[in-house]
Order: sequence, then structure tokens, then C-alpha cells
Amino acid sequence: MNRKPSLTLVAALALAAATPLLQAQSHQHPTPSTLTREQVKIDRNDFLRSHEWDSNTDNWVLKPGFEAPTGVKSRDEVKAARDEFLRNNRWNPSTGSWEPLRQGPRDLGQLTREQVRAETLEFMRTHEWDSTDEEWVDRAVLKSRKR
Repeated sequence: MNRKPSLTLVAALALAAATPLLQAQSHQHPTPSTLTREQVKIDRNDFLRSHEWDSNTDNWVLKPGFEAPTGVKSRDEVKAARDEFLRNNRWNPSTGSWEPLRQGPRDLGQLTREQVRAETLEFMRTHEWDSTDEEWVDRAVLKSRKR
């Protein structure tokens, strides 16, 4: 009975003694992706040379005469990509993920009458007929239009 706790104690002490040695070895060989302090200072100075703080938008903007780095999309391109994504996808809070809106036509013949009835009730709860545009509109969209 007395051996089990003492073996556990010896194993714990051996692990505690070896841990600083293992950590020291991992710091001797830094990965190539880590930047030195000098590289970080150079990056910071380059950024401050090409950007200025815009207090109106609370954001860093490029100074006149500077171009965005290669590979960086313009603000309009980012907005267009965002709008395209939002046009084609919708957030589903029940699954906690984005789902595509257009998955192709569904085969309604595979649904039971109860499933069709439930989907119809859910649609009627979340949508409203807009007589000016003559189309069904999400009620959340209508609320934002009225504001």
C-alpha cells in the first residue's frame, strides 16, 4: 500500500526535474517564422511611413502617394466579396453555421405533408408580401427599411 504513493511521488519529482531541461531545449532553436526585434521595428517603421491615423473613421489609412501592398485587396473589392457571400449564404442560428441559399431545386415529393405544413408556417412567420415590389420579403428586411 505504501509503495504506490511513493512511486507516484518519485515519478512526479522526475517529471518536475526534467521539465526545465525540455523547455530550455525548445528555446535554443527558434522557428524560422519568428521575427527578430529588429525586423519588427523595421516593419513598424515602414507601416508608420506609409500610413496615418484617420480620427474620423478611427482607422489607419494609406498616406497620399502610397499604394497598397501587393496581394491586398482594395476596400471596394473586399466589400464586393462580402456582398457576394451574403447574397449567396445565410446564417443558420440553429446549426451555428453559414448555409448556401441556392443548393439547387428541392424535391418536395420527398417531404411529408407535416414537413410541408411546418415549412409553410415558418415561411409565413418570417416573411411578408410586399405589394409595392410584388415579392415576398423577409420581415427583418422590412423592419430595417421602415427605420
